[in-house]
Amino acid sequence: MHHPFLRIILTLFLIAVVIYIGLIGMVCWKEAHVEAPQDNYDAIIVLGAQVRPDGTPSIQLQWRLDAAAEAYRKHPCIIVVCGAQGSDEPDAEAHVMRRVLIEQGIPEDAVLMDDTSFNTRQNLLHAASLLEGKKAETVLVVTSDYHLPRSLRLAQDQGFHAVGLGSPTLGGWFWLKNHAREALSWVKYWIESTLHVTL
Repeated sequence: MHHPFLRIILTLFLIAVVIYIGLIGMVCWKEAHVEAPQDNYDAIIVLGAQVRPDGTPSIQLQWRLDAAAEAYRKHPCIIVVCGAQGSDEPDAEAHVMRRVLIEQGIPEDAVLMDDTSFNTRQNLLHAASLLEGKKAETVLVVTSDYHLPRSLRLAQDQGFHAVGLGSPTLGGWFWLKNHAREALSWVKYWIESTLHVTL
């Protein structure tokens, strides 16, 4: 009696799994097809990531900062670092990012901070406010490779002409977890953009 209902549930579940795997594949494809940036940007926006309990950047965040510092040395310009303080972090991500970049030789007056944003959309919204009036027509968005395509889309939504630089991602379980989460974040982005709501 219950078999037809169970078959329907199982079929729907399998369809959802196939769609989800397809979304993860899309994330991989998108990150592999981001065009390499030229040295023609007016500002660099570095998106935050986890800060360790001892106040140092996580490996993922350190790699983003290393990429941003290298981009600055190729083409000096304003850098905006973004990220608030999470409940398990000893300081705001932006504060740690600014300190590390200055330790790497970036001038203090070149690094602006957004220490109030908790997600990518807020990062780019607040970065736009900080860059207002500074003639930043083209921005270089620096983040982890899996996160870069959606970040570029959100930057364009804020009116930026954006190019991107992706830093590496740790492998293994960390790689799978972040790509799986990013697939869901794309679904959230599409819903918010289509329905003009904030989830």
